[in-house]
Amino acid sequence: MGIVNCTPDSFSDGGRFLDGDDALAEAERQLSDGAAIIDVGGESTRPGAARVADDEEQRRVIPVLSELRRRHPEAVLSVDTTKVSVAAAALDAGVDIVNDVSAAAEPGMLELVAGSAAALILMHRRGTPETMQADTRYDDVVAEVHGALRDSAERAAAAGIDGDRIWLDPGIGFGKDDAGNLALMAAFPDLASFGHPVVLGPSRKSFIGRLTGAGVDDRLPGTLASLIPAVGLERTVVRVHDPAAAIQFLDIARRLVGAAA
Repeated sequence: MGIVNCTPDSFSDGGRFLDGDDALAEAERQLSDGAAIIDVGGESTRPGAARVADDEEQRRVIPVLSELRRRHPEAVLSVDTTKVSVAAAALDAGVDIVNDVSAAAEPGMLELVAGSAAALILMHRRGTPETMQADTRYDDVVAEVHGALRDSAERAAAAGIDGDRIWLDPGIGFGKDDAGNLALMAAFPDLASFGHPVVLGPSRKSFIGRLTGAGVDDRLPGTLASLIPAVGLERTVVRVHDPAAAIQFLDIARRLVGAAA
């Protein structure tokens, strides 16, 4: 899954793709690099980020998604939003996935997706972007995050969303400290055993910088290392800014695992 942020303030590429033409060019570059999914977002969810009005978020992402669908009818498109109104407009524009970092906290999101053919990514986070790093303590981060995701999946299923359309994301960097992020990535195969597709999104995140000292534009090696837990897993999506590098890394990693088996 390639990332295109149509925002002025995302932690990695804020401002680079706020213009619709720039966003389209980046999405098409990632598709040509082999991305299987393009995830377009119009509201930053970095720690401390402020909320964006519904109409402004729609103004940023819907024209991009609509044009991508027109130009690439075969592409798998995702909208990164927590808002029902934005998700509804994106579904009307032809997206295949709603990527909700709040795990469908806004009333009506589950029902909206249930009435479509789209998949829903349910991500774990504690609090909101403004508050989520204020308290990163857990008694058992893996048990608590996996338990919350299991509950979210049950809510989605009860709303009428098929199990294959419920995707789970542990929320690396969302209300976790560095130790918690590492523990959740190490336990990613356990999350995959729940029976739902799973998503891993460590790309360029701040834990890599804190652990290695690398600046945000120099975190590709750390990003690729963070994908190791996904190697060999079925029905797994890795969400990255650099699809070509991730595809090459995973290809060789899988071949090595296969040769050692």
